[in-house]
This record gives sequence, structure tokens and C-alpha cells, in this order.
Amino acid sequence: MQQENLGQSSSLWMATTAELNRSTLAEDARADVCIVGAGIAGITTAYLLAKQGKSVVVLDDGAVGGGQTQRTTAHLSNALDDRYLEIERLHGSEGAKLAAASHTAAIDRIESIIGDEQVACDFVRLDGYLFVPLGESPELLDRELAAAHRAGLSGVERLPRAPLVPFETGPCLRFPRQAQFDPLKYLTAVAGALQRAGGRIFTDTHAETIQGGKPARVKTASGRTVTAEAVVVATNSPVNDLLAMHTKQAAYMTYAIGAILPRGAVPTALYWDTLDPYHYVRIQPLSPEAGLAEPSGSEGQDVLIVGGEDHKTGQAEVQADPYARLESWTRLRFPMIREVKFRWSGQVLETIDGLAFIGRNPLDAPNVFIVTGDSGMGMTHGTIAGILLTDLILGRENPWAKLYDPSRKTLQALGRFLNENLNVAVQYGDWLTGGDVDSPAQIKPGAGAVIRRGLTKMAMYRDEQGALHEHSAVCPHLGGIVHWNDAEKTWDCPCHGSRFDRLGGILNGPANRGLSGVDIPTSNIV
Repeated sequence: MQQENLGQSSSLWMATTAELNRSTLAEDARADVCIVGAGIAGITTAYLLAKQGKSVVVLDDGAVGGGQTQRTTAHLSNALDDRYLEIERLHGSEGAKLAAASHTAAIDRIESIIGDEQVACDFVRLDGYLFVPLGESPELLDRELAAAHRAGLSGVERLPRAPLVPFETGPCLRFPRQAQFDPLKYLTAVAGALQRAGGRIFTDTHAETIQGGKPARVKTASGRTVTAEAVVVATNSPVNDLLAMHTKQAAYMTYAIGAILPRGAVPTALYWDTLDPYHYVRIQPLSPEAGLAEPSGSEGQDVLIVGGEDHKTGQAEVQADPYARLESWTRLRFPMIREVKFRWSGQVLETIDGLAFIGRNPLDAPNVFIVTGDSGMGMTHGTIAGILLTDLILGRENPWAKLYDPSRKTLQALGRFLNENLNVAVQYGDWLTGGDVDSPAQIKPGAGAVIRRGLTKMAMYRDEQGALHEHSAVCPHLGGIVHWNDAEKTWDCPCHGSRFDRLGGILNGPANRGLSGVDIPTSNIV
């Protein structure tokens, strides 16, 4: 099964999917294209390029799919998180049409790859239902329906309710021909197809520096180098960019639970409400061979997956456990659920204008490309990236290029740009405050806290055996002070979303190395 773990939680997919064999880069290599990141964006891009005859090397410092792809809830949808009303306001009517067309095409491309490669990944076409919380006016749905129709989604319709019993949703919009799948089964199969097409994948291989030019060079932590005609950075948050892209997007944590329920108790569909943050729901059949079904489940069982409780990374309010809040919301609406067997989190990068950044990296050599800003639509945005980047690298025209251009300036999003960057500036005030606790003695086993030491701050974690592990609390990206995430047992930077494991190792960019300081555990410091 998948071994990578960005924190203490584990997703349904991680528990039920065997990972691809791992191989580390052991010598210098050359390829037409080097791709950094083996999630859905990186592997899809590599696969499509290899199918066009390009030689491809993929590097990842973990396993295939070991980053955010294994932490998605895998809704494949053209019902955008930011709603077509907002996309139309920000990008105009033509932009909204292109957004709808590109996400529709991404679902179609996933389906065609599954057919071409005979991938067994529980892919199914289904309906998606958008509804407002009980007691709120459905007027938003009427306006969103009109906007979706203007964007070309003529099949969207308004219904009196979603097909949920006993949960009464009230009026809703039905989006036809959405889809779902098991993301790790899909990705490992596509990675295997990539290798059969001649692509090379090197895992446990950290890309330390990425440099464009003729040729481009990617130097790994072991000193081995990959030279290529083009480089694609598909690391969720681009690790080759210091600031430019990170002023136009913000990192958010999102949480999910998976609860066992009788087979067929909830109709198989995608469900979304319009709360802020919103909830998203789907069903995944639980196969007996996974070994996770309850003994009483001879009639067959499903997993009800419910996500939500989003907050900015490193900026969780002091409140109840997000998993407990999700479970409470779920049990109220789906009383038939049994055990909550899975709890996991993921990180979503929300752009200021609701769409991903896919294309040439601003302020860099023209042969360095990036994909980032999934905006809650990671599976489709990642697939759009594979299609679009393949065209750009091959020199072909693509109608989506301008819409997703990382250099774009969306003037209508200026207010959000200013608010997000003001929020970042405020976080640097942590340099002037005290610590979370006054003494290491106050840190309980399995917990972490930031402690002031003179002019700086230290991130201290006490393991279950009582030993204290100490690192600098200063994020190596741009100097923010990390916060302890008790739900995931990670150190999270509230400025640009870098995340580190409990022992200071890097988990998520934009930082590309861990917290500084030698980890010499000392037992029972008081």
C-alpha cells in the first residue's frame, strides 16, 4: 500500500492501493522533457508527451502519487468550485466557456485513457448536485443555472431536491456526466503505461535546483543531474519560484472522512453545498479484497466520503477537531453511517481568480513550465495541464493557453489579491509575539509547540517516548514562523503554505528544504 504520509492521517486510497515499484536516480540522465512531480499533473503530462514520441524523465522525492493526489476525494467535475457566476465575472463570458470546455475535456480525456490502457480504477459517470443550506434562499441556484448555461453547459437543470434520503436538500442544480474514480489506482496504471511507452520515473529523488536554458538542468540532492530541452514543475506549489506565483494564490487545508454504510444506502452521485467553506460528498464502493469491510458487511458496503472544514494553512482557529466537526455534520444528515474508518487532509491552492496557472513560468527561461493553483479541482486541472503543456511543448496552438497563462493579470480579482497579501503580511507579526508555551515541560508527548528563544523561535516536538526534537521555527521559503497542526502532527507555515513533518522534514512547497537545525532528541527535557 502507499507509504507516503503528509502527516498522521491516511486516505482511503492510501489504504487500498499498492504503490508502483520505486527506483532512485543513480546516474545523470538526459531527456526531451524532465518533469518534477509524480502526481496527476506530472504523470499525465509525461504520459501524453511520451505518446507523442518525446523522451521523458519524471522525478519525485516520494512515491508516484505520494503528494496531494493521494489525498483528493476525486470528484471529476465541470461544476467549478468558484461557481460560473464568479468565473464569468473574473474572466468574461468567453473565459467561462473555455473553463467549462476544458474541465469537460479533462473528464473525457481521463475516460479515454482508462479505455486505451484498460485501467481498473472504479471510474463511473454520474450526476452532480449543487444545493444551498436549508433555510437559505435558492436564488443563488437560479443565477448559477443561467451562468452555467451561458458557459455552454446546457444540460444543467434545476430540480426540487437531490436524491438523498432522509437528507432533504431542497432545490438543487443537477450537473450531468460528472465522474469519479480511485485516483491512485488510476495514477499507478497510467504511470505503468508511461513506462511501457519509454518514460522513466525516478522516485525518492529530490530536485534541489531547477534551471532553465539550453539545455535546462535539474540537479538532485544526490548530485545527479537531468538535462532536458524543457522542464515542467508539477509540485502542487512550485518549488522553483520564490515569490511571483505565491502572491497570486493561497494555501488552504481541507479535511475528509470516510464512513462505512450499507451498500446502496446513499445514491451514487456527487453532492456539494454552497456553505463557505462548503461540503462535498461522494460514495466509493468498498471491495471485499481490500480487507477493510466490517464482519457484518456481507450485504456489501460503501464508503461515504465527506470533505470540508477548510481553513488557510497554518491559520486554524482554536476550535473543535475538524474531523469531529465533519463527523457531526455527516451524522446529522446521514444517520445510517456506521464507523468512521478514514480521516485525512489535503492542501488546496486557491488562486485569486478561481483557475489554475498552467504554462511558462513567469520571469524564467521560456523552456520552464509550471502547473499550480488547483483551486479545489485538482484532478481535472491536473489533466488540463497534461493536455495544455503537451501542446505548448510541442509548439501547437491550444485555445486554453491564455486562460491558464501563469503571467495573466486579472484586474477584476485585484481586491482578493490585496486581501490575500495583506493576510500574509500580518502573519510576519509572529516574529514579535511570545511562544505557544513558556517551557518545553509544557509540551505533552505527541504534541508540538513554538517557543521563543532570544530573538528567534524554535519548533519543538515531543515524541511518544518523551524525547524532545528541536528545529528552527523559521520557514526556509520566506521566513514565516510555522504553526503546529495538531490534527496532522505537522508544522505549517501561515504565509505561503509550506509544510513540514513533525521532525522538520519538508512535505510541501514552496519551501524546498526542511526546517534548519540538527535534530538531536533529548529525553524528558523540563
